[in-house]
Amino acid sequence: MSGNAAAAGDTGEHAQGNSQRAKLRKKLLLSFGLLVVLIAGGWWIWSAFLAPPTVSTDDAYTNVEIAQVTPLTGGPVKAVYVVNTQMVQAGQVLFVLDGTDQRIALDQATAALDAARRKVRQIIASDATLGGQVAMQQAAVETARANLIQAQANLDKANLDVRRRRMLAGPGAVSAEELTDSLTAQRNAEAAVTMAHAKLSEAEASIAAATGAQAANRTLFEDATVETNPEVLAAKARLAAAQLDLDRTVIRAPVAGVIDQRKVDVGQRVQPGVPVMVVVPINAMYVDANFKENQLGHVRPGQPATVTSDLYGSSVVYHGHVVGFAGGSGSAFAAIPAQNATGNWIKVVQRLPVRISLDPQELEQHPLRVGLSMTVTVNVGTKK
Repeated sequence: MSGNAAAAGDTGEHAQGNSQRAKLRKKLLLSFGLLVVLIAGGWWIWSAFLAPPTVSTDDAYTNVEIAQVTPLTGGPVKAVYVVNTQMVQAGQVLFVLDGTDQRIALDQATAALDAARRKVRQIIASDATLGGQVAMQQAAVETARANLIQAQANLDKANLDVRRRRMLAGPGAVSAEELTDSLTAQRNAEAAVTMAHAKLSEAEASIAAATGAQAANRTLFEDATVETNPEVLAAKARLAAAQLDLDRTVIRAPVAGVIDQRKVDVGQRVQPGVPVMVVVPINAMYVDANFKENQLGHVRPGQPATVTSDLYGSSVVYHGHVVGFAGGSGSAFAAIPAQNATGNWIKVVQRLPVRISLDPQELEQHPLRVGLSMTVTVNVGTKK
């Protein structure tokens, strides 16, 4: 009897303990449920009355202004120093062309510049020679004038002799032969005067030609030094162009970023203007967020935005702002428009790309690549 009583006592204590644990569990569940209700209510109150208005979309992707690497001069590739996915800095050498042709052109341009300088110096020196010719022609004009005066004096004397002999020929004081000789001398004097006039005209024409030649020569160097002469400047420009072509055989990165789409190898001959690779400036990345048209009523440029990526998850948040809106929706620029003349068209909500800038420091800490999926939230409560 005593053993049965003890067993009954243990059973009662066990039942009492279970009842107390059940009450405690029920109390904890009620407390947890109340806490969840309080949190949910607080969240609802905050989101409904306190949180700033926002619009969000997960139809967003990273993008960037890609820099094309395009050789500006042609030639065979001598060396390539980068591969796809490699990070490069602005100005870093990407590849080098064989510059033999460009060096030959540079040497030719250098020689042409030296020849142009020599030619201009020769033109300047010719001015003194032409000036001497002008002085000689001036002296020839003076000589011709003196000869004309002398010939005219001889003609005057011959005319006087003829008149005297004719006056004396009547009484027979002068023979007919002597009169004939005076007439011959008169005609010779007249011819001499005519010849002197021709010599003077010739000398004057020669001085005009010499003066014109000197003036024409001076136009080639007047108001300029040897180095500022147009012919020398043109030769300098050709030399600069040849030097530029040689410098362009070394192709450098236009911006800092990641190499992609490399299509150049050693030995390949590249042509000017043909892209051979791209540099993706990952620190200048932005997001194209395709918001629905009915979400954009209060979106303005400059409003703050938060962005998360599928790459890093919600633990990494990027901060940026609205830069602007695209000029049209995606369907507006599609090759096949949504509407057509047959009327086969269904109205759908359109999406308009909105550019969101990102903080460069955050991008440096958590780099992104082009085309990654993003989730964008814009605070439309901020007035801009």
